[in-house]
Amino acid sequence: MDHAKVERLVRELLVELGEDPDREGLLKTPSRVARSMEFLTSGYRKDIDEVINNAIFTQETNNMVIVRDIELYSLCEHHMLPFYGRCHVGYIPRGKVFGVSKIARLVDLYARRLQIQERLTEQIARSLMEQINAEGVGVIIEARHLCMMMRGVEKQNSLMTTSSVLGSFHGSAATRAEFLSLIGRERQV
Repeated sequence: MDHAKVERLVRELLVELGEDPDREGLLKTPSRVARSMEFLTSGYRKDIDEVINNAIFTQETNNMVIVRDIELYSLCEHHMLPFYGRCHVGYIPRGKVFGVSKIARLVDLYARRLQIQERLTEQIARSLMEQINAEGVGVIIEARHLCMMMRGVEKQNSLMTTSSVLGSFHGSAATRAEFLSLIGRERQV
């Protein structure tokens, strides 16, 4: 990312908003925004193989593995405002399992891009499925969107839930029900 260019653009934006970019409180804002945007969109510049970093292990098990309540923060692609919430991931391995922290890192890789929640949910599920050739994968995201809370319709208590179920999670109602039960969301999806 070209920091100098982003800083110039942010400075121009401040002027267009009617602000004085030379006042004390805004002097370093263009630089801070450039650094912030680099971090918040770092998923574009990361490679999935580097994120997983060979933390896939042989394990002969076919029991469901679940990681609940993974915090996520992203930017909505429509207004570039944050949305935030929790991601719940479950999978049934087929001889390979992930190092547990790699699942959270994978969530961050896709969340740190301009996103819509529906696509984010699907990307996480498909990536998990492909990386270890899982028997099945389930991903649920529950998030609050500032584009809906602080502008537009201004609904402060709205919560969006999306799910993606692949493989045995899609084909088996019992597997799906077990996943929902284990993450404490029996009535959803």
